[in-house]
Amino acid sequence: EKAKLLRSQPPQIVEPRGLLYVQQREFAVTTPKDGSVSILGSDDATTCHIVVLRHTGSGATCLTHCDGSDTETEVSLIMSSVKSFSNITGCGRLEVHLVGGFNDDRQLSQKLTNQLLRAFNLQPDDVHLVTFCVSELNDREEKDIHFPIIYGIAVNVKTGEIFPATFPEKGPDEALRSAHVLTGARLTNIYDAKMEQLHIGPYFWRPFPHVDFWLEQDDKQILQNLSTSPLAEPPHFVSHIRSTLTFLKEHPFPSRSLFPDRKPRIYKKNEEGLWEQVCSDKI
Repeated sequence: EKAKLLRSQPPQIVEPRGLLYVQQREFAVTTPKDGSVSILGSDDATTCHIVVLRHTGSGATCLTHCDGSDTETEVSLIMSSVKSFSNITGCGRLEVHLVGGFNDDRQLSQKLTNQLLRAFNLQPDDVHLVTFCVSELNDREEKDIHFPIIYGIAVNVKTGEIFPATFPEKGPDEALRSAHVLTGARLTNIYDAKMEQLHIGPYFWRPFPHVDFWLEQDDKQILQNLSTSPLAEPPHFVSHIRSTLTFLKEHPFPSRSLFPDRKPRIYKKNEEGLWEQVCSDKI
């Protein structure tokens, strides 16, 4: 019933003010007391799942975008991140919302759904499954081709409300963060809720293999080889991959060009509610 209700809502366009956008293999946690961030969100999930974990007592809310790379470790990470802001023995309970995936040919969505359920089930704490809109419950068919119904969601940190969403702005360092994922990143916490700061990096990778070869390929080749679900990707998938590959070509050694001082790039919301870089010497 909950999945049906969620699927029936048209996606809302979430403007950047007060938004913290979370990319694949990133997570962020905050509480209703946060003066900078009121919405956590992520989209472009095809076989990936977006997970929201919230403690109803403290209101501490975590959103992450999982792709099945190391699900058990990831679930433990987000559990401990929410618990660090919550008094678990006090009133309230842990609630989880799972959204994403569809009936893809390779059954990757179903596999990830099962991994997430198992990982949450293995937790010593009670976790209540409140929203389950994944795989076949998030599937639509058009001319014998399957697609996800919902590609992205947002959560209002103040109220706990979850809704389908799209994001015209995906926050700072988009290419850098995508490059981090494409080079095999692990799940990374990008937000310091106590300081109300977004921390990107420092990230290090080796030169991306055959980057020139990939940049020479046509759209069809990129889609076929660099997507888990070529037929169901959003229209901007290929241009996004191209810009990420171009970024990797320009920065083969991020320790030299991006993070020479080994410090993260730090952003804070300004008065307009938009991210603005903070000089690292002021921290």
